[in-house]
Amino acid sequence: MMSKIALIALAGAFGTVCRYWLSGLAYDILGKDFPWGTWAVNILGCFLFGLVWILAEERGFLSAQARVLILTGFMGAFTTFSTFIFESGALAGDAQWLKFALNVGGQNLVGLAALYLGSNLGRII
Repeated sequence: MMSKIALIALAGAFGTVCRYWLSGLAYDILGKDFPWGTWAVNILGCFLFGLVWILAEERGFLSAQARVLILTGFMGAFTTFSTFIFESGALAGDAQWLKFALNVGGQNLVGLAALYLGSNLGRII
């Protein structure tokens, strides 16, 4: 049991580093006037979640243990719901309603589309 928890913690650390790197890359490329870093990790996270879930559940490419490591450890640290809520609240607090709507609506709608695409890619593989 302890080794499983240690592996999940290690996967979480890797997810955190990947989140930090991708978020910074998105801000470097797209600027900091919109929460692009959080956007990028959340949308990619939705896509990867759908892909990994289908590969594990329907295709049998991943064991139950690998699924837990990836979805709980890595993805739990890679995606960033609390930051999404904080940045959305800041946009609303600054009365930047268009950016607020793009952030909240966009991440939810595009996130659902990314989950759908990842799931379908998993079925094709």
